[in-house]
Amino acid sequence: MSSKLIGGILLVMGTTIGAGMLALPIATAELGFWGSTLLLIVCWAIMTTCAFLFLEVNLWLPPNNNMVSMVGATLGRSGQVVAWVLYLMLLYSIISAYIAGGGDLFHYILNNSNIPISLPLSKILFTGLFGFIVYLGIRAVDYFNRGLMSGKMGALLLLIFLIVPYISQGNLHTGSWAYLASPASISTTVVAFASLMIIPSLRTYFGEDIKSLKKAILIGTFIPLVCYILWDMVIMGVIPLEGTPGLRALAHSSSSNSGLVAALTVILNKEIITIIAKFFTSICMATSFLSVSLSLSDVLSDGLQVAKRGMGNVIVFGATFVPPVLVVLFYPDAFLRGIQYAGLCCFVLMILFPPLMVWRGRYHHELALEAPHQVRGGKFLLGLLVVFATLMIGFGLEGAI
Repeated sequence: MSSKLIGGILLVMGTTIGAGMLALPIATAELGFWGSTLLLIVCWAIMTTCAFLFLEVNLWLPPNNNMVSMVGATLGRSGQVVAWVLYLMLLYSIISAYIAGGGDLFHYILNNSNIPISLPLSKILFTGLFGFIVYLGIRAVDYFNRGLMSGKMGALLLLIFLIVPYISQGNLHTGSWAYLASPASISTTVVAFASLMIIPSLRTYFGEDIKSLKKAILIGTFIPLVCYILWDMVIMGVIPLEGTPGLRALAHSSSSNSGLVAALTVILNKEIITIIAKFFTSICMATSFLSVSLSLSDVLSDGLQVAKRGMGNVIVFGATFVPPVLVVLFYPDAFLRGIQYAGLCCFVLMILFPPLMVWRGRYHHELALEAPHQVRGGKFLLGLLVVFATLMIGFGLEGAI
């Protein structure tokens, strides 16, 4: 396996495994472990299929074309305007959630280390520290992400190993299948697989090696699926649904990430688990923040037609980070709220738009790729995804109202 393929897999994983993972056991707590596992598998299959459809559309166009250009080329000017608005809402919502969650964790860790710092300042510090890496470009993000991902996966496996003995079988069998259609559960689970936005950047990085790029997408989304199931198992198995600390109470907290670490500390009373949990949750925020911020900066560069060089890079950098920082400073509960709004945008951009773009490209503009790069399933698969996306958008609107 080449170094670039490993880097690509880690970038997809870094984009995928982030704040969505931390929110999963909280947002799907009412559903229970077995229901959340089924929801995870279904959402993984759908989002991975849509990722390959998205790649197919991207390959019809020259490199460096992002979502906005892709929608414009296939769905026209009106679709492009919708994509602009929703894509910016999606990425800004996710980044706002990461800044809120990352700042919350920074605040919790620093204050517990006798370094007093205000919550707003910790959010700005988190953004400035990791935003500078994004400013340096994809190569810097790739290499920094490799180190973080190594630490993240090691910490996750160690956490699972240490927590498994404390799992209560009774906790795993709580919840109700009636919550399978819960807007909050569906939105959070969909966002947990939202790695599609990194694909245009990866295509530029891989060049003509499309085979390796497809491997990076498949492996990079499957590993998070396994990690999510294991993570739900240990968290739902240890932290009860009811009570304080409990998952239901955390779902209504404005500091759910630090609350999750605090709950593990109170219930297990194991210092080593607390330390690793703090490390793991912090890295989760950092890796996804890097990948999603890189994607947003590429979208803004593409849409505004501003090259990421010199003063242009400063403009793109400011447009990427100033709006979400302002959001989290004025809305303290931006973490779970941002994830929910991101879910609604995901339904449109990442489940509805890919099959619509492929349909228009294949059957109206008569664009085609070689068989190995074209997603199989024909009109039946595309139509099924459109119907599913429409239903999910309805659920998302219900939850947002």
